[in-house]
Amino acid sequence: MSQGQPRRDEQEPIKYGDVFDVHGDLADKPIAPQDAAMMQTAETAVLGQTRKGGPAATMQAAATWNERAGVVRHTEVSDAAGGQGVTVTETDVPGRRIITEAVGGQVVGQSVQPTPVQQGSTTSAITIGEALEATAQTMGDKPVDQSDAAAIQAAEVRATGVNVVTPGGLAATAQSAASYNAGIDKDDNKVKLRDILTGATAKLPADKAATRQDAEGVTTAELRNNPNMSTQPGGIAASVTAAARLNENMNI
Repeated sequence: MSQGQPRRDEQEPIKYGDVFDVHGDLADKPIAPQDAAMMQTAETAVLGQTRKGGPAATMQAAATWNERAGVVRHTEVSDAAGGQGVTVTETDVPGRRIITEAVGGQVVGQSVQPTPVQQGSTTSAITIGEALEATAQTMGDKPVDQSDAAAIQAAEVRATGVNVVTPGGLAATAQSAASYNAGIDKDDNKVKLRDILTGATAKLPADKAATRQDAEGVTTAELRNNPNMSTQPGGIAASVTAAARLNENMNI
């Protein structure tokens, strides 16, 4: 731990929720040495090296502290990492590569790297529907909650230009899922974002290129309906915002 960080009780482990914006059981899990090793392996396999200041480096520092404090064993692995795995994925869009890192299905880091665009090639703007589909890939295992439902509704309104919830549409389905999940205890039994957002483009009656104004509207909806007044890394607002930025960079 750096000198600038507050002192911790010697028996108190550094948990995922202390260093990453995660929720549920994962937030309360101590970062274990083998979790960090798995993330280092995943980063190296996909990126060719571990990222300075990235999730693997953060996890390694936390795991080292936990091991020295005697709160975890060197061979220990958390249930989340051991059961659901540690992943590093790349999603290519014109001119950019989005790198998403996750533990137990929850995003712990996301970054964007520029990639060359061939001269003479034509690029299309990223639509709101495509941004929602990207969320299904990056945050597909996240149970749908009220903030997700609100963000999806805002995205649907922006995409269609109609300020009415379409019966059986994405927003209506997401709201039903959020209400259902609120009465379910185990995350495994809840409706996930993947169930709602996979194939989102085809489920929308209309679609449009994501703009900064669209991103602001979706972000506001997600924030207002999150008790923590924050957006989910790799979530709906983040995906629409990323799409809007990419569209601006492509001057579309």
